Amino acid sequence: MRRGIGTTALVAAIALAATACGGSDSGDGEKKNAGGELSGTVEFWDTSGDAEKAFFKKVAEEFEKKHPKVDVKYVNVPFGEASNKFKNAAGGGSGAPDVMRTEVAWVADFANLGYLAPLDDTAAVDNKDDYLPQAWGSTQFDGKTYAVPQVIDTLALFYNKDLLKKAGVEVPQSVEDIKNSTAKFEKNDVTPFYLRGDDPYWFLPFLYGEGGDMLDAEAKKITIDDEPGAKAFAVMKDLVDSKAAVTDTTNGWENMQKSFKDGKVAMMINGPWAIEDTLAGKQFEGKEDNLGVAAVPAGSAGQGAPQGGHNYSVYAGSDNLDASYEFVKYMSSAEVQKRTTEELSLLPTRTSVYEEQVVKDNQMVQFFKPAVDKAVERPWIAEGNSLFEPLRVQVADVLTGKTKPDAAAKRSGEEYAKLLKDGDWK
Repeated sequence: MRRGIGTTALVAAIALAATACGGSDSGDGEKKNAGGELSGTVEFWDTSGDAEKAFFKKVAEEFEKKHPKVDVKYVNVPFGEASNKFKNAAGGGSGAPDVMRTEVAWVADFANLGYLAPLDDTAAVDNKDDYLPQAWGSTQFDGKTYAVPQVIDTLALFYNKDLLKKAGVEVPQSVEDIKNSTAKFEKNDVTPFYLRGDDPYWFLPFLYGEGGDMLDAEAKKITIDDEPGAKAFAVMKDLVDSKAAVTDTTNGWENMQKSFKDGKVAMMINGPWAIEDTLAGKQFEGKEDNLGVAAVPAGSAGQGAPQGGHNYSVYAGSDNLDASYEFVKYMSSAEVQKRTTEELSLLPTRTSVYEEQVVKDNQMVQFFKPAVDKAVERPWIAEGNSLFEPLRVQVADVLTGKTKPDAAAKRSGEEYAKLLKDGDWK
């Protein structure tokens, strides 16, 4: 929930005071002269998954070769824990990292609390005109820059080509197509689709597919409780009830990945971050061409997937701001982004990197880049990160039969009204 103006101002003042007190010293107390050689420690919290973290650890530590007096302390923090862990550390004034890999929705939230250092006119912002406009948009809050884009993504339909061929099923264009394929897959003891029920980000394609959205930020209107919201909940429930999908409301990622990689389900919705892990599964290892990627299935009103991605942000209370700015500059550089695409098939945020032949030739980039260009931009507001928790609760309640779809939409709207009470929302 967004803090009141007085509390937010107080937190910001504390964070800025911490910056003023500690910004000229390294974590071990070593003094740095303005314009001098960088030194001291930069602690970096990376929130990437198991298939990606070794690469980002390697790249982060390469910064030490460019700046021998800087010690990079790499820490991998589970994505699901990272937001609260950072807030607790920053709010308590102890234990926050110098640099953090921030999900795009976290930036406005953290900046609103005064926890992030403004990056305008610092070394961190290098050639900002090279960034994709939609990626750069997620770094802005209240007229200032609080992050630098790392990767951009969206959701798509992953499918097992062999299983679709064996069942005689074409790549589905709609949710209705998935539902209608159930009997064909059942003959081979396969479920058509894995519906992730524990992460509300996966709810958004169904919401967009019914013509809805969480809210209209420009009109300051809550829209999740409109008819499309109720329809989206109903569509998800119907997929499970019709046996077209299996779901899990507690450990969806692990179970979804295992089911898809083992060939128990033929399709799932996922993003480019899942490519490396998926290709390690027995259905795809050594036969990468068996993995197909298509647009998320359309609902009754059309097709849409959310814009996602990650950025780099600097903690306002960092003891080593100069080195942190340079670290962010390096980690977001065109050189590193090109390597990230080469090794992980993640989408770069710099336009110049898309001109590199190795990036042009990447099959996943060829699909996901047009999908990203058409992705639905989420509201970059301070409360944006908090909008997902009410959805998480209601999706689980609907899928387990505890709540009806129309009641879930209504309750989500009620929770949004509480979250957005500061302002003229209606």
